[in-house]
Amino acid sequence: MKRVVVTGIGVIAPNGIGKENFFKALASGKSGVKPISFFDASAFPTRIAAEVRDFHPEEYLTPKEIRRNDRFTQFALACAQMALEDSRLNINNLNQERVGVIVGSGIGGIFTLEEEHKKLLEKGPAKISPFLIPMMIVNMASGNIAIKFNLKGISYTTVSACSSSANAVGEAFEAIKRGAIDVCLTGGVESSITPLSVGGFCALKALSTRNDEPEKASRPFDKDRDGFVMGEGGAILVLEELEHALARKARIYAEIVGYGCTSDAYHITAPDPEAEQPARAMLMALEEGGLNPESVGYINAHGTSTYYNDEIETLAIKKAFKKHAYRLLVSSTKSMTGHLLGAAGAVEAVATILTLERGVVFPTINLDNPDPQCDLNYVPHKAVEKDIEVALTNSLGFGGHNVSLAFKKWRG
Repeated sequence: MKRVVVTGIGVIAPNGIGKENFFKALASGKSGVKPISFFDASAFPTRIAAEVRDFHPEEYLTPKEIRRNDRFTQFALACAQMALEDSRLNINNLNQERVGVIVGSGIGGIFTLEEEHKKLLEKGPAKISPFLIPMMIVNMASGNIAIKFNLKGISYTTVSACSSSANAVGEAFEAIKRGAIDVCLTGGVESSITPLSVGGFCALKALSTRNDEPEKASRPFDKDRDGFVMGEGGAILVLEELEHALARKARIYAEIVGYGCTSDAYHITAPDPEAEQPARAMLMALEEGGLNPESVGYINAHGTSTYYNDEIETLAIKKAFKKHAYRLLVSSTKSMTGHLLGAAGAVEAVATILTLERGVVFPTINLDNPDPQCDLNYVPHKAVEKDIEVALTNSLGFGGHNVSLAFKKWRG
């Protein structure tokens, strides 16, 4: 089986666009959570979110591309451009059939769906845009990346709620590993901070209502947490077969070595309280990489800031790592970015890769009063400098989806 490395990164997050801005924000504990600006949220129980406020699509896309693509696809195209430029990969007629695209999203073009539904109600069906369907459907992130950059290998979309983009990265890894393609643009995007989406999560009572302190609202593993904060954004990685990368003298950020994927088969929204399947996903990722649990130094937790997730994920880590769990560094990106839903896994993979490359473990902010059931080292408040050899990133999704990705530091 072939080895797979990361050679390009593009990221758009609520607390930073581009890998340098993003990691600087993480390392300094900068939150991207603020009052909602996309619509009047005054009637909603939750009036805060982690919006991407400084994204200018015209910097990446033509006016026609902007008009014909939902915001989530605009994120995908922008991240793909960043990642390809970062990788210095030249796409041509000789290699385009060996380059694939696998991008995950949980919801897709709901901005467009809500806008066009309003037209239907107010002006009738004749006013519905002919671009409604291609702007709305979730596969258009992958499809439009392939079209824009002329990529003719594998192309599809993974949908598994909040683990969608982690599945995308894992499936891209497996496709390269088995030799189906040499390179894959992979990751995930989401933009669903809309009245209907926010209202739906409010109805589930899943969101924080700490409206007066937005930057303190996402507080994973803290006993005073009261729900997650919706976020938006995305990330695209260039995954590449090792010999292919070495032959062109590519910069290598890290090696991806394992992918674990399991199902709770328990409940539509709640995690299984036994935590057996997320633990098994972590062990599967390590087994595929030929690693033992003691080799892991850091875990990027799913860490949503919800009551059940944080306790169950902590239990899963303990079941997988036993005594070594207490020697691990664990932190939650979502404490600063909010929960990017289907894009979370990809953005958190970027955070994990840069942690390995730079030897800086970013903190979990707002962890002021730890939940007694959450008793691991979550790196509260301040980043820690530490050289990490192996790291995992976890993603868990409604429906009982569990994904774990294993990365190794690249030593050259």
